[in-house]
Amino acid sequence: MTRKITLLGTGLMGYPMARNIGAAGFDVTVWNRSRAKAEGLTAHDVMVANTVADAVTQADVVISMLSDGPAVESIIAEAKSALESGAIWLDMSSTKPEEARAFADTLATSDVSFLDAPVSGGSKGAEAATLAIMAGGDATVFESAKAVFETMGRPTLVGPTGAGQLAKLANQAIVAVTIGAVAEAMLLLEQNGADATAVRSALKGGFADSTILQQHGARMTNRDFVPGGLTKLQLKDLDNVLAEAGSLKLPVVQHVRDRFHRYMTQMDAGDLDHSGLFEELLDLNGLPLGKP
Repeated sequence: MTRKITLLGTGLMGYPMARNIGAAGFDVTVWNRSRAKAEGLTAHDVMVANTVADAVTQADVVISMLSDGPAVESIIAEAKSALESGAIWLDMSSTKPEEARAFADTLATSDVSFLDAPVSGGSKGAEAATLAIMAGGDATVFESAKAVFETMGRPTLVGPTGAGQLAKLANQAIVAVTIGAVAEAMLLLEQNGADATAVRSALKGGFADSTILQQHGARMTNRDFVPGGLTKLQLKDLDNVLAEAGSLKLPVVQHVRDRFHRYMTQMDAGDLDHSGLFEELLDLNGLPLGKP
């Protein structure tokens, strides 16, 4: 078993991920910019480091779970001089494929292997250790890291470096578009007298069923937008999808991206759950945001 695992970033996702890694028997150290957000992990036999350098010293595997590419780049710069030769860095943040390739090149100069391994499943998946993990990089490195990945969910090697992030962009395009479709369906039901909860039950197992329909459909009905997946991060991912697309036309993604942008900027909803796009739809229709 790997001797020491370090996780950098104990937010909504990183905190339960660190707890699950420790519960599997690994020696875990964490660091977070705001130490207070990591302190509760000490009750789960997880060490909390004061600095990035302290956290990664002697680590066999370093995991970053941060907001975006620039945040990862900054942390790699802080950690680089303290990294162990032969260590593996798993970036489980959502960044751009080109950023993942740059991180791999930077870490290679310190004899540190790299996998870009973003996840899907939200905070519930992180809590339950059922995350879908999309890894890009060398197959041998992936096999070395597989036991660590499996403490957090289901890992799949999807291609070379950068492919994990490309898979996550595809995932986020599907998630965002589906949220938009579910929001419209829930509003249609609600405004025309059907029981949306009963309809979701009726659709279970059918062709239209999905985790988003069941989980986020319920959030929309209950007007529960306490964050699991932040709107501002969903928007960031959609911007990355369109940047990666280049000259390709993705009209549905563009449309839903613009709606998330409106929700975040005009309705100050960046820190609400991305299922809150339902509120943006209510606003578009001139309807009140609370329950009917």
